[in-house]
Order: sequence, then C-alpha cells, then structure tokens
Amino acid sequence: MTDRSYEVDVDDDGPTGAEEEQLTRAGAGDPERAAEAALRPRGLGDFVGQPQVREQLSLVLDAAQARGRAPDHVLLSGPPGLGKTTLAMIIAHEIDKPLRVTSGPAIQHAGDLAAILSSLEEGEVLFVDEIHRMSRAAEEMLYVAMEDFRVDVIVGKGPGATAIPLELPSFTLVGATTRSGLLPAPLRDRFGFTGHLDFYSTEDLHRVLVRSAGKLEIAADSAGLQEIASRSRGTPRIANRLLRRVRDWAQVRGDGTIHEDAARAALRVYEVDELGLDRLDRSVLQALCRRFRGGPVGLSTLAVSVAEEAETVEEVAEPFLVREGLITRTPRGRIVTDAGWRHLGYEPPEAPF
Repeated sequence: MTDRSYEVDVDDDGPTGAEEEQLTRAGAGDPERAAEAALRPRGLGDFVGQPQVREQLSLVLDAAQARGRAPDHVLLSGPPGLGKTTLAMIIAHEIDKPLRVTSGPAIQHAGDLAAILSSLEEGEVLFVDEIHRMSRAAEEMLYVAMEDFRVDVIVGKGPGATAIPLELPSFTLVGATTRSGLLPAPLRDRFGFTGHLDFYSTEDLHRVLVRSAGKLEIAADSAGLQEIASRSRGTPRIANRLLRRVRDWAQVRGDGTIHEDAARAALRVYEVDELGLDRLDRSVLQALCRRFRGGPVGLSTLAVSVAEEAETVEEVAEPFLVREGLITRTPRGRIVTDAGWRHLGYEPPEAPF
C-alpha cells in the first residue's frame, strides 16, 4: 500500500517551515496550490464569509472543548474552491491537535484505511478530501471506526480467516465532498455536524482579496480589488488566482499597482469577462447560439462542438452558466436563455427553436 496521507501539526503561530513544506508537497509541485496554502486563514476569526457555517462550527468546537472530548465528526459539502480544506485545518488549529490529510481516491482498499486509522493519535483530526470517491469496502470499515472507534482487521483467507478487533483512539473525521448526493446514507448519518458552503458575495470576495493582497504584499486599491472580486464567480480560490495574474500584469505592463483600469486590462488578456466567463464558458455559449440556434442540444453533441470532453462541459462550464441564468438544462437538452443571447451581444429569437 502507498500511504498518500500526510500530517500537519497546527499550533498557535501557524505552520512551521517544515509544515509549510508539507503543504507545498500536498499541491504535487503546483506553485498555484502552494500559494493558495500560504493564503489560508488559521482560525475561525480570520475566515471570511460563510457566517452560518462559522457560527455553527464554533459552537460544536467550543462545546466539545468544554466537555474535554473530541468534537463530533464533520462533513463539509459544496462546490470546489470555497474553503472546505481550509476549514479542516482551522478545526485542527482551534482544538490544538495534529491534522492528518488524505483523499478518497487514495483509499481504494480497506487495508489502506486501516493503516491510516491505526496510526492516529488521541484527539487527532483526520481530513478526507473527496470522501465520496472512497471504495465501498473502505466506507463500510469507516462506519465502525466513526461510531465505535474500532476496526476489524481480517487475518488469513477463506474459511480460516479471522477478524481481529483493533481499538482506536478517539478522533475527529472531517470529510469534504463536492457531491454529497453520492455519499451513502449510513455514512452521512454518522457525521455529527454537516455544513454546506455556498458561493461568496462580491463583498465577501473583496474582503478575501484585501487580506490576500496584504499577505502577498501587493499594492492594490479598493476599486481594483472590487473589479477582480466581481469576476471571480463567487469563489475565493478563483479570486486569489486572478489576483496573482493581475499582479503579474501590473508588474510587467503597468506601474506595479492594481487599480481598476489595470484589473480590466489584465483580465481582458486572460479572457475573463465582466461576468467571470472564461474561454470555455464563452465557447459553450457561442456554440449554442451560433451553431444550434439556441438549442436544445444534447451534452455529447455540445461537447464535440467545442472540442472538450462531455464531463468537462458538464462539471466545469455548465454549473456557472446555469447559476448565472445564461443557459437552462431541460429533458431535451441545453437551451440559451434571453440573458445568454444578450450577454454575447445578440438579440434573442422571438420563439424557441
């Protein structure tokens, strides 16, 4: 078995140099993800947005600490980039316990999970990203581990196989998923707290960018950050990524400061329009309007027309286009709304095709 989990100790001063190195390795050598790790808030008080989830989670953690027990297991759901991993790190920081990080795709056998669980220490936080992608055998082992803090290790094969119960220390499991509907009901029911993260408002994203600009020592005015926030699709991860790209433009072609004109010019270079649509989003919208006269058209046909995989169109482009009211999904296929036609500068047809 290849153990793809890693441990991060969280203390009051934030991660040490060695821990920062672990976070960087978690990004698989990707500089973008390493930069995101450096911008993560360390405590609930620093976490911007999601007020309901923050308040509920604060109550769960404070009550558990007052009782001197490990907090209940936590399930965090919501679209990518909204802060599920950050909240897992904050949970470990708030209760002053180490954080063990792994992911559902890395746990394909019950033995993989047993090895991780048996190495946990008392009160440790285990974070499983993409928990809906765990194997069924590992899920069934997790049921007992979450409820009874025990795993049954099978020794031998066939009729002579023996189950040896292995007691586990109390721990807190934090699961993150972008598709909570794929989690089996028995697993969902074992989480003591479930929090759903929603897309951020432009105002909250502006606050995120003010904090990030300060951390990265980027010179920026409020109007420039507001322009970036308005095009960030309600997602802090995208906002921080665009901030770094606009910084690059300001350093190379501007005066080094992010202001409104600089932000607009930079985002024009990176093909991010006023609503936050990127190249793929506009390709899908333009194909629907120009080639299929607004639809309806099936997913596979639409994907071929923009030279992308059907999964990419369905999971990357469509959710934002639907949320912004630019297209709709019907049993017959995808249809462009009047707002979608007008966003591309076209007059909507008088009657649907």
